[in-house]
Amino acid sequence: MELTTNWEYVADTVMGGVSTGAIYEEVIDDKAATVLRGKVSLDNNGGFIQMAFDLVPDGSAFDASAWTGIEIEVTGNGATYEMRLRTTALTRPWQSFRAEFSPTERWQTLRLPFEGFTAHRTDATFDPGDLRRIGILAIGQEFEAEIAVATLRLYRD
Repeated sequence: MELTTNWEYVADTVMGGVSTGAIYEEVIDDKAATVLRGKVSLDNNGGFIQMAFDLVPDGSAFDASAWTGIEIEVTGNGATYEMRLRTTALTRPWQSFRAEFSPTERWQTLRLPFEGFTAHRTDATFDPGDLRRIGILAIGQEFEAEIAVATLRLYRD
C-alpha cells in the first residue's frame, strides 16, 4: 500500500542546534522524489536534520498491523540514515522506534520490517496498529546529507 507523504522538514534548531538543510521536490533519473539535503552539525548539542510526515493528517493512529513493514524506494550518498517510527504510545519527542539503512547512489528498494525497529528511550513496545508518524533522519555525526525518496509503502510478506 503506497503511502501519501506530506513531508515536513525538522532540524535540531528546535533544540538550539545549528544543523542546516531543507527538503526539495526533484526528478532524479526520471523518478519524482523528495530530497533531504543539508549539513548535520554536532555544535551546540545538535546533530540532526529530518523529513517526516504524519500518516493521518490530524496526527491520530493509523492501523498498519496487516503489514510486515515499510518499503522505501531510495537513493543517497552512501551515508547511514535512520527511519524512525512514532506511535500513539510515545509521549516525548526523543522517543521512537528506529532502523538504520544506507542508500546507495543508485535507486534501490529497501524493506524495513517492523520487527527490525528498536525502541529508543522508551519502554513501550512497538504496535503497528498505533502507527502515527514516519521520519527519515540524517543524525549523529557531522556530514553532508543527501537522500532522495521516490516512494514509501507498506508491504506484506
